[in-house]
Amino acid sequence: MRRAVCPGSFDPVTNGHLDIVGRASRLFDEVIVGVLVNQSKSGLFTVEERIDMLREVTASYGNVRVESFRGLLVDFCRAQRASVLIKGLRAVSDFDYELQMAQMNIGLAGVETLFMPTNPLYSFLSSSLIKDVAKWGGDISAHVPDRVGAELRARLAPPPRD
Repeated sequence: MRRAVCPGSFDPVTNGHLDIVGRASRLFDEVIVGVLVNQSKSGLFTVEERIDMLREVTASYGNVRVESFRGLLVDFCRAQRASVLIKGLRAVSDFDYELQMAQMNIGLAGVETLFMPTNPLYSFLSSSLIKDVAKWGGDISAHVPDRVGAELRARLAPPPRD
């Protein structure tokens, strides 16, 4: 079975993330969305909330499952019996960082990294940018699934305008 991992923090998941997961699901028998548990950072959404949202928005893919992990990504890949990572690239700056990680992962555990260029519609998207726009009451509906948009609006009520 060809199994791949799409890792990230997904705080929150965007349509750009879903584009990569969906495309990966057509290339592999199974895709595991690995949600990083980073105890040194507090996200907007808890890991459990992120997993719940991801499971809902990836439910239409019969070969995608969502799991959390902590520690080294290669250890998670071993535990999931996945030898491939899928990473979306938005820009050259993403490549510089991701190449170093890919080289470390192949050296540590023989885990290959496949880079997938982001659909140009989503090349500027990041979870941080989405949170910022939502915080100020901007329209994020074209950039996140409906469920995620509703959760963001509920969590980030914009401050009153002067």
